[in-house]
Amino acid sequence: MSHINRRQLVLATAALGTLPAFAQSGYPNRPVKFTVPFPAGGPVDVTARAMAQKLGELWGQPGVVDNRAGAGGIVGAEIAAKQPADGYNLFVCAIHHSVLPALKPGLSYDIEKDFVPVSFGAMFPIILVAHPSLPAKNVAELVALAKKEPGKIAFSSSGNGGGTHLAGELFNMQAGVQLQHIPYKGSAPAMTDLLGGQVQLMFADAPTALPQIRAGKVRALGVASAQRSALLPELPTIAEAGVPGYEAYSWAALVAPKGTPPDIVAKISADLQKVMTQPDVKQRLFDAGAEAMPTTPEKLAQMLRSEIQKWGKVVKTANIKMD
Repeated sequence: MSHINRRQLVLATAALGTLPAFAQSGYPNRPVKFTVPFPAGGPVDVTARAMAQKLGELWGQPGVVDNRAGAGGIVGAEIAAKQPADGYNLFVCAIHHSVLPALKPGLSYDIEKDFVPVSFGAMFPIILVAHPSLPAKNVAELVALAKKEPGKIAFSSSGNGGGTHLAGELFNMQAGVQLQHIPYKGSAPAMTDLLGGQVQLMFADAPTALPQIRAGKVRALGVASAQRSALLPELPTIAEAGVPGYEAYSWAALVAPKGTPPDIVAKISADLQKVMTQPDVKQRLFDAGAEAMPTTPEKLAQMLRSEIQKWGKVVKTANIKMD
């Protein structure tokens, strides 16, 4: 080999080192893991599996869901934060991870500092539902009744510090009422006691609420999101029905361990926006009570910061303690 050819080879090899990581390796060239901090079957898990399956089909490499439940989402986050930042380890975080910084100071991870945002995934509307025996037929009547009988009307939730609990405390703050919170270990028992009349209200996630609404067993008073939900387009928002400015929803989003190459993050985000807007994916999530909402990493970063600030104030004002 001539001197000139050797020099060209050295230059060419050096140039390869400056190429994007996925260009070098053909990213992804092996399975990609999606750590989910909750059990299989819930809304966050359903969203994660839709992401993993469709991205896997697009990439020609399996998307593998790894459920690591425990401590309200903390266990999965701790595990995910320690994974290699190579693009083959992703974490499906949820509303819990914007609440936990205020609810449990001193966590071993920081959802903003130890992860980089990839894309918002899906929004799960929270619906305010009432037992048929409650005299209030709408949000305005509920507020009036609650002001007349402070502390006497109870709402159930899936547990202390969860999205449905916080939705109720935010309602108390913005409507100027004192609904009594009764926590349960999960949405199913919370709904069971609402159906039985042991509590009068529930701020329920859509997958839990919709079957009972459609069966006529509970009365829907309003949806907690800022806009009406495509799941129940005729149902007014709580904001338009009597509590201006009110907004609460549960969600799932995709992040990666800090240090994941920016070009890989950009590729995953762009690909996720492609697959999450496909009609079959939107329908799959819609059937599970979720609305697909992929975004850029920048928009997810803004949303996460906003959620942490918002729920931090609610946790402090309502003096919420973790179980």
